[in-house]
Amino acid sequence: MSAPFLSLIVPAYNEASRLPNTLEQLSGFLKGQSYTWEVLIVENGSTDNTHALASAFAKAHAGFQVLQSAKGKGAAVRAGMLAAQGEWRMMLDADLSMPVSEINRFFPPKLDQADIAIASREAPGAKRHNEPEYRHVGGRLMNWLIRVLALPDLQDTQCGFKSFSAQAAEDVFSRQQLDGWSFDVEVLYIAQQRGYRIAELPIDWYYHEFSHVQPLQDSWNMFWDLIKIRRKAARGDYAAAH
Repeated sequence: MSAPFLSLIVPAYNEASRLPNTLEQLSGFLKGQSYTWEVLIVENGSTDNTHALASAFAKAHAGFQVLQSAKGKGAAVRAGMLAAQGEWRMMLDADLSMPVSEINRFFPPKLDQADIAIASREAPGAKRHNEPEYRHVGGRLMNWLIRVLALPDLQDTQCGFKSFSAQAAEDVFSRQQLDGWSFDVEVLYIAQQRGYRIAELPIDWYYHEFSHVQPLQDSWNMFWDLIKIRRKAARGDYAAAH
């Protein structure tokens, strides 16, 4: 069997309440596309019945499969990206805060002259819907820190929708090491260092009240992870694939 054109990777940690609707939306959208595809649901240490729900859906729907990985979103996305077979590989947050209708903008033919495309809530033309002001302010402060210490040209590294060409995915994720929430910065930092072209695409983004984000704790963890990334890069830890 030939490799699919698109692989969608959905990391899932305690997503029993949202995952069924998300998978139904993805299934409906993908059935209407002309390209070949696969969906990898990567469950990573859930304490609810996420794995059972995902497995039941995959059993009933061709093209869907379930993987399990070590705990942590970074570990889950890495496992999915390296297991995927698609010419393009896209990670999607399980809450689908970006409408599925936007997916086709993240790879050719609509994407032009980029190896990686990241969804942005801050690029010109982007719109945030229903987001509390404190969340927006906190996110901008965190992005300021990221730009100072790692990625000066990117306005939104933490939105959970990103696509990679197969070459970029295999190269970058085989070097990526952080298992937690800061992995987005590490991946994009490695990609930038290795010369991949990154496009930041404005999207409509819808805030959902139920979130795994813990602003204060995550900000503190992000600061120390940024220090780790800089130290790893200085030591040459990203030079060789793992």
